[in-house]
Amino acid sequence: MKEKIKQALKIILSSNDNELDIRNVKYLPRWSVLLIDTFLLICSIVLTVLILNDLNIKYLKLLNITQQVLLVIGVNFTFMILYKTYAGLIRHSSFMDAFKLLLASVSTVTVLFVINYSMLYVKGEKIYLNSSLILYLFISFTFLFLFRLAVKQLYEYFKVSQRTETYENAVIIGVDDAAISIAAALDMEHPQRFKIKGFASRNSSAKRLQILGKPIIKVGDKISDELKRLNANAVILSGNSLSAKVKFNIVEDCLENNIKVYNSPLVLDWSENVSVAKQVKNLQIEDLLEREPIVLHNKEKSKQLNGKVILVTGAAGSIGSEIVRQLANYNPELLLILDQAETPLHNLQLELRANFPDLNFKCIICDVANRNRLGTFFQKYPIEVVYHAAAYKHVPLMEDNCAEAVITNIYGTKNLADLAVLNKVSRFVMVSTDKAVNPSNVMGASKRAAEMYVQSRSFHKNSVGVLSKTKFITTRFGNVLGSNGSVVPLFKKQIEKGGPITITHPDIIRYFMTIPEACQLVLEAGAMGKGGEIYIFDMGEPVRIMDLAVKMIKLAGYIPNEEIDIKITGLRPGEKLYEELISDSSRALPTHHEKIMISKDYIEDFDLVSKGINKLIEAALKFDENKVVTRLKNLVPEFISKNSEFESLDTDEEIIEAPEKDLTVPVKNKAVEHHSK
Repeated sequence: MKEKIKQALKIILSSNDNELDIRNVKYLPRWSVLLIDTFLLICSIVLTVLILNDLNIKYLKLLNITQQVLLVIGVNFTFMILYKTYAGLIRHSSFMDAFKLLLASVSTVTVLFVINYSMLYVKGEKIYLNSSLILYLFISFTFLFLFRLAVKQLYEYFKVSQRTETYENAVIIGVDDAAISIAAALDMEHPQRFKIKGFASRNSSAKRLQILGKPIIKVGDKISDELKRLNANAVILSGNSLSAKVKFNIVEDCLENNIKVYNSPLVLDWSENVSVAKQVKNLQIEDLLEREPIVLHNKEKSKQLNGKVILVTGAAGSIGSEIVRQLANYNPELLLILDQAETPLHNLQLELRANFPDLNFKCIICDVANRNRLGTFFQKYPIEVVYHAAAYKHVPLMEDNCAEAVITNIYGTKNLADLAVLNKVSRFVMVSTDKAVNPSNVMGASKRAAEMYVQSRSFHKNSVGVLSKTKFITTRFGNVLGSNGSVVPLFKKQIEKGGPITITHPDIIRYFMTIPEACQLVLEAGAMGKGGEIYIFDMGEPVRIMDLAVKMIKLAGYIPNEEIDIKITGLRPGEKLYEELISDSSRALPTHHEKIMISKDYIEDFDLVSKGINKLIEAALKFDENKVVTRLKNLVPEFISKNSEFESLDTDEEIIEAPEKDLTVPVKNKAVEHHSK
């Protein structure tokens, strides 16, 4: 029995759970810090007396030794309370703590000097020697400061020696205040995720300096060589101090050499409810646009939007919702938010109520193909500006549902444009896509047809020869990073599931921009447009989707085709290898902004376009898909189907047309009514 007890005690005492971990020791109570400081003050007095005695300097006897000690301790204790020198955590002492100690010590000696000379004036004799007070000031401050420094260093020593978790050796890119703050915060955190090995700077002279005792390396074309020299396996990008080009070069070099890349916001933007290490996150592909973000002008936009009644269609989508968020900053009189998707619209409503409590807005459930219901809004509200973002956009789905693509993308646009003219709306801004240029699918062709109608509508004169007061403006841009259904969130989900990442073709390329940039472009175009323009954006170099997938895998910390596979699935119906922002028959004209151009397209006669649109809508309302695509090809001659069942229609003759209906007036059609429901 005795042996069993000994064995049990041995197991308990040798257990890892019983190891002393200095990192888990809680902070000392304030009274204990004051007690230790008081003890150090007494030690300072004793040492002062010993030094004076050794120099054969006798202290004065106006007060006895006990009274002198109590007076010194009392005054010093009072100032320690006043300056709260006990309030900080000893193991995290800083320059400010040392400054408070110095203030307390200097204030103490100053008061003692005042008392000393007051007694000399009253009694004719001083209490203390001036030299003893100065010596006490030096010794007491040194003891108090060294105590805190010793505790801090011991804590750091035990924290490193007893750590069991692993950390990453990292270099912070930047030497500004933001980078230094991030390094200091990461160094103090427990448990520690990163060990900062140094800083990187573009200033070549900075390499001879150190920050927080850590070296500074130069950011060059091959930063990976310097990182290996410091035994660092990660970099942390701090704030927004780097240009897009420099950031891209750094990331490219790091990913090629299996160095992890993290991104950290400014310390001021850190969340109080999230640990320091979790603020530093894997770099997102959105952070790697290979160009500088555009900077647009707010003055003209504010003039066009402030105090206006504005309608946004497709407002629950990724583009529409961001347009709404940006419009909320321009103080519109009323913001009408229209979409047929109930749940996303409800979520946007909750977000706006939380983030923009003073915004006057109304959420509307409506299909843009429901002309009669749309008309009630234009009659009820004095709408001045329309942002039309409602559209079906997924290429393979629209290839299988081409009638729906026409009903929403073309008929919906026609409804809104006609109502805008009828109700004298000031500006009508349509959101289009690069897939409308030389379209190879139904979705792109439907957006091109909508562009044609809007453009021709802008230059159409009414029966008395007067142009419409409504300025029709179109914006055309490529893929948007992070938008609903786009490739980036799809790749993220596939990586989270362990792969594989699916790509339709190894050579497919696309233009990309961020959602905020896309919406800034829409607002800018609405402000600067004179009517009838198609605005296109200089989106930089196109991105190869295979390269995008490889970067995303590496940024997530995996090895492509080893830990995460890349699978080629083949081009989808209607998909082409590359998109264009301007057709062969068009030319680009500059604007006041170097990143924004106008596509100079041939503008068809409104009557001809309207006739073709009416015939197309008639076929769509009957859901005759072959006739829909044939008439769409007649309307948009450059529409050549690719990888689609409709390729055969490119050589067919036009179907004999039945008499078309006039759809420029409100239509009551069972198919439309059913679709609206």
